[in-house]
Amino acid sequence: MNRREFITLIGGAAAACPFAARAQQGERMRRVAFLHPYTENDPEVLARVVAFRQGLEALGWTENRNIRIEHRYSGGDLGQIQAQATELVRSAPDLIVGSGTPIIAALQRATDTIPIVFNVVNDPVGQGFVATLSNPGGNITGFTFIDFPLIGKWLEMLKEIAPDVTRVTLLFNPDSAPFYPVFLREFGAAPASLAVELSASPVRNEAEIEAAITAFAREPRGGLIPAPDAFVNTRRHLIRALAERHRLPAIYSFRQFVMEGALMSYGPDAADIVRRSASYVDRLLKGERPAALPVQAPVKYDLVLNLKTANALGLTVPPTLLARADEVIE
Repeated sequence: MNRREFITLIGGAAAACPFAARAQQGERMRRVAFLHPYTENDPEVLARVVAFRQGLEALGWTENRNIRIEHRYSGGDLGQIQAQATELVRSAPDLIVGSGTPIIAALQRATDTIPIVFNVVNDPVGQGFVATLSNPGGNITGFTFIDFPLIGKWLEMLKEIAPDVTRVTLLFNPDSAPFYPVFLREFGAAPASLAVELSASPVRNEAEIEAAITAFAREPRGGLIPAPDAFVNTRRHLIRALAERHRLPAIYSFRQFVMEGALMSYGPDAADIVRRSASYVDRLLKGERPAALPVQAPVKYDLVLNLKTANALGLTVPPTLLARADEVIE
């Protein structure tokens, strides 16, 4: 290569650089805020953060290249959720993602214009987040967590693993689980053949959780079903410890309970729901409207069993239940 060709090549490359730079600058950075009901280091939320990022990456969104995700954490404190939601809305992101009923309620109060994608939410129609599941009709859509008839399955499975149980209570916080009347109705619709006396245990803090479980455990043959919400999940260490102390068979909706030593869980994979919600983030950022995106339900429910805990409670897991398990911890 002679000197003239070299200069021509360098000059052409230099001239091309501004166009390449402008092409990169032309891809606008989109900003998404994600409000979680957990502490930043909770294993439950860590799995969800990874799943959300993976879901976006599969659709061509890469953090700090064409999308910036700002995660915020309420730490299970219902008192600060509204302030966090208001602050997020004032920061004017392109879109907001939220997990759990209290967070979506707070975001709904804060904005009716910024698109909101929910995940791990129960009863979005009953809570007024959407008009109908097929036509949300506003600025909110997303992915639900629990179908209410699941209450019956929880009771059946609890009786299957602990046939001596004749009393079951639903532990819930009325403030974080305003859908509880529907759950209680489903409770009441349980088949009489289960021969179970059902009760409700409303709680609003750790002291009330301990008092409620301790009082319930004074009578024999009890079983426990904690509500499927973040208030319960962020206090799973306390609830699990109390169930263990009082030798109460319990079934949970979140897998993380069982990973940390609880007896059993049956419910959707929350991290997978969050991963799926990335598809709606993608579609909304590309111009679709939340009003036209139907609410999606879970596609799979997983049964997770902890045999060590079953043995500690003196329970024998029936082969039929073991055969249906998606995951067994020994």
